Amino acid sequence: MTLSSLAADLRTEAERANERRALVLSGPPDATRRAAVDAIEAADLPIRDCTAVSAAEDWPFEHVGPRQSRELLGRTQRAIVVDGHDECSPNAVGRTVGAVDGGGLYVLLAPDLDTWGQRRDAFDESLAVPPFGVDDVTGNFRDRLVETLRTHPGIAICEVDNGYDDPEGDAVEVRDDGLTDPWPARPRETPEPPADARFRDDTYRACRTVDQAEAVHELEALRHDTAEGPPGVVVEADRGRGKSSAAGLAAGALAREGRDVLVTAPDRRGADEVFARARERLEDAEELAAGSDDRIDADSGGCVRFARPPEAADLPEDPDAVVVDEAAALPVSLLERFLDGPPVAFCTTVHGYEGAGRSFDVRFRRSLVDSEREVIDVRLDEPIRYAAGDPVESWAFRALLLDARPPVDQLVADAIPETVTYEKLTRERLLADEHLLREAFGLLVLAHYRTEPDDLARLLDAPNLTCRALLHEGRVVSVALLAREGGLSEETRERVYRGERVRGNMLPDVFTSQLRDRGGGEPVGYRVMRIATHHAVRSDGLGSLLLSEVEDEFRSNDGRDADLRGEQVDYFGVGYGATPELLDFWRGNGYRTVHLSTTKNDASGEHSALMVRPLTDDGAELAARHARWFRERAPGVLAGPLSGVDPDVIRRALRAVDDGAVPAEPSLSERDWRVVVDAANGMGSYHAAPAAFTELALRELIVGDAGLDPSQERLLVEKVLQNREWDAVAEDLDRVSTRMTMRAFGDACEPLVEVYGTEAAKAHREYWPN
Repeated sequence: MTLSSLAADLRTEAERANERRALVLSGPPDATRRAAVDAIEAADLPIRDCTAVSAAEDWPFEHVGPRQSRELLGRTQRAIVVDGHDECSPNAVGRTVGAVDGGGLYVLLAPDLDTWGQRRDAFDESLAVPPFGVDDVTGNFRDRLVETLRTHPGIAICEVDNGYDDPEGDAVEVRDDGLTDPWPARPRETPEPPADARFRDDTYRACRTVDQAEAVHELEALRHDTAEGPPGVVVEADRGRGKSSAAGLAAGALAREGRDVLVTAPDRRGADEVFARARERLEDAEELAAGSDDRIDADSGGCVRFARPPEAADLPEDPDAVVVDEAAALPVSLLERFLDGPPVAFCTTVHGYEGAGRSFDVRFRRSLVDSEREVIDVRLDEPIRYAAGDPVESWAFRALLLDARPPVDQLVADAIPETVTYEKLTRERLLADEHLLREAFGLLVLAHYRTEPDDLARLLDAPNLTCRALLHEGRVVSVALLAREGGLSEETRERVYRGERVRGNMLPDVFTSQLRDRGGGEPVGYRVMRIATHHAVRSDGLGSLLLSEVEDEFRSNDGRDADLRGEQVDYFGVGYGATPELLDFWRGNGYRTVHLSTTKNDASGEHSALMVRPLTDDGAELAARHARWFRERAPGVLAGPLSGVDPDVIRRALRAVDDGAVPAEPSLSERDWRVVVDAANGMGSYHAAPAAFTELALRELIVGDAGLDPSQERLLVEKVLQNREWDAVAEDLDRVSTRMTMRAFGDACEPLVEVYGTEAAKAHREYWPN
């Protein structure tokens, strides 16, 4: 069988079943690239509908670089060539594999498959974070990828040699033809408008599957509030089922009725399909008034407009309805903010590159059910681009673990600290046990709102990562992914100090470049990059137990046995989007605040907290100076870039600062104390000595000796530290009046005088009658 005949047979079979077929061409780069073009031509696939994802530029059709492969999300092509010679990017595979239409070819180019895992490329270089080099990176991901290619149906494998262009040479050897002899595809059922449809019939006739039409019908709920409150529609689907298209059709229909539809997604490109289908409906109906990348206006006065997630959660300009696309790729804390607004649709991918629907399902569903909304569930199962059971899709799920999930609830529901074992999940062990790998990675997916295929390769190959877990009867119930940081050379530290970024060293980078600590990258630390506990046993202390076991392991023998380079480990650290609950969790496990970022994360809208738990004297010294510096800069940043942050985040971040960051005694003058005492008795003004109140507020919020209640602490944060106006403080804290808020402020000052005041200050209280 020749390459040409094989490509033609693969195309014929794919068209008959409305499926895709994959073709792997291994060998020298130039030869496999030429062979890919020949195969596409032999399969009679139109060049205009083909795209190469390649670092090479000599292609007779469209090509993009591996890092621009995101441009193919939402698009449909007849053939896609992924060139793995210069850079084998798991993300590029995840982004592109769903973009091939039924009857098309997915072509993967690779070096010799037997030795591919031993080669190093541009993606490997991205895993070689200092102080590791590219030679420290392993090839486990590619070895596993090759194994899935060789054992999965629907994947043809050919070896191409340097003599490919020789017309008399036999330069292609077919190792596996990938043919499955499938049944012909069944005709699709034509969607019809429902009898009780409120949207116009042409909206339903634009649907490609019955599933999609049913989803659009349910999205009619966005037209109005119901007796049960504003509806919340949840549209779930695997990738390629048309959920974003359904949302776009509904958005266009709502705009035609004069409604204002706000659309958001993790990034603007993620909403392309929603906007494309909404614009299509308005254009076809000749009702499009104006259009731009971020806004479509209808003749009726309605519109479809885009806002980034943090801004959209504030519901700018009071929209009539909201569409949140790829909701699983946004943090739960942000999604919950949409529950206080108008009718909203949450569209989420169950298994796919964009995010993990399981995390959305487990963590956000509770909030949605508890909200005063009618919850409407929609699921799309029928693929739009190809038939159900497509072998290329099932291969991608397995190869990239897109459908990885934790053990089912019943298997771990009885797990308690006494029944679990602490274990090190080495790469070798994960590779040898597919179930263990799927369970561990499935839990890690839940730990973060946006996990990508690249993360699987990092887990299996990155030299700076190591994994620990708690197992209950052999099942993973809690898992932590640890990233080694620091221990940087003097030369590297100096480059970072001068502004150069250092990959994979988040805490040392911030310490050195942002906080101007020349020695911030010298101690060796381990950052808890991800930690997750199975949702069935999340409140049973297993996450804290795992952190405790990790610390015990790394403390023993100075941590040298546990460290990836056999060095002493000086501290543990963590960085995350700060919420009151997470701050309490990490503080409860002995971690102390050393930094709160002054800018928000683009996707989550949260400020990042950095916390440290020292293990050695060097780690303690690092933590102590950064805790002190954090306390010293707090007045400036809290009254400036952090002035709008939730006061509960601020007070809990400060409570997690090490007490040693506070001077032994307040530095207030005699006059300062008189002002504080007078304020406590309803006289004088905070503005008469703001620095004095700031020092006392910081002391109390860090140390807590005066025992203020949460309401009083929030009052100190908003008025003293964030310097908000009295009227704004009264409104935010739901006080009866500004006058009552000022009186409450005086009441909060009394215990500060009692606990921290000098004898003269306490004596001055006698001036005021009870």
